[in-house]
Order: sequence, then structure tokens, then C-alpha cells
Amino acid sequence: MLRCWKRSENSLEDVHCTDGGPAVSPQFPHKAFWVSLSAALLLVVLALGFTGHLGLPLPHAQSLQTIRITAPDQTGALINQSALVDTQNNLVTFSVTSPANHTSTVLFDIKHGLICYKPVDQESCFLRKMEKSDYENVQPLLQDTTHKSHFQLTGNKTQRQTEFLGVMGASQVDVSTLEESLQALCQDSSVHWTRRADGPGKQRLIYFCIDICFPSNICVSVCFYYLPE
Repeated sequence: MLRCWKRSENSLEDVHCTDGGPAVSPQFPHKAFWVSLSAALLLVVLALGFTGHLGLPLPHAQSLQTIRITAPDQTGALINQSALVDTQNNLVTFSVTSPANHTSTVLFDIKHGLICYKPVDQESCFLRKMEKSDYENVQPLLQDTTHKSHFQLTGNKTQRQTEFLGVMGASQVDVSTLEESLQALCQDSSVHWTRRADGPGKQRLIYFCIDICFPSNICVSVCFYYLPE
């Protein structure tokens, strides 16, 4: 039997009819529900990823630490330098400021066993392979668990060393073949290999030196001269 009724005057003026069978509720919009659920799950996954709960890598900025190192040079003037330690990429970048307020950059790429020197006011970079003593000097910075941000070295306890590096002018390196960190440092600069030597000899002039100090109370004066081609 078909029964019909009319809504109240405050409602829409349409007529609903039924044949007396059980009432049928409107269908739930399944598509909209699943789209909303998928979006909510995606937001949860992204939030967990950024907080590290899924074991995803932490942002690179959290693996960086800047350490200040001050030490007197042989004349007593202070050498101010900072070391940017990148534990994620095994890099230590020294910015060395001389008493004349000139800043040079020295990059230790521990992963690839290279040191790159970028002297101030020069459009050149100088490369050499790391040796055992170089690893010993920079490894404490990468493995430091105290997170100390400043080291003050005293003159009477500091060991001073001098290294002579001969620049091989004919051995220019293609910058594009270097690692990304070295490319960034030596952009628009010529790059040359160097080799350790006992000294330039009387017939050769030392062109410049860079003093680098390490938290282990060791300061190294690295001096460069050009080898005959």
C-alpha cells in the first residue's frame, strides 16, 4: 500500500511516498570518505617522517656544528678561526683569519682523503692527499661528544709544526671531476695538486703560508711555493 505525506510549512514543499516496506537510508558517499582518509594518513606519515619516528634521515642542519679555536701565533698575535663540522658528510671546513684580518679556507674531506686550501685573495685552490697525521688532527672534531663550541689554546702548551707544499703548476685539475663540496669551494678558480717537500730550497721563494690550529694543541703552518714545470 502506498502512503504519502507532506512536510510541515517550514520545510520544503515536496512529497515523500513509501509503499510500506522498511525505510532505506541514503547511501554514504564512499568516494569522499576514502579520499579524506587517504589525505589524513598521508599527513600522519609526513609528520612522523619529519620527527624521525620512521627512522628517516634527520635534516642536514642538525649534523652541523661550528667550533671556534683561538691561539697565539709565534709573535703572540691571536689567530682566530672557526671549524664547521659536518658529521653527516665527514667534512671539516676551517676558516682561518690572520692578524691582518684576511680569511683563508681549508677543507678536510675525510671520506675521500683530500685537503683543499683556498687562500685569501687568490683565484686558486690547492689539493693534497691526507696523511695519517691529518686524520689524527681532525677526527676528534668529528667524534666529539661534549659539543664544546670554543677552544682556547695557550702558547706554552701548543706544539708548532711547519709543512712545505710544492705547487705543481702544470697539474691543473678539472673542477667538474671533484666532489660537490670541493666544487663549491673552488668555483671559478684554478685547482692544482701539491706535494709535500722538505723545503723550497734557497732558489725558491715561499709565496704564502696558512696557519691552522687544532683542539689537540697543535698548530701547523702550511707554506706554499711553486715547483719548476
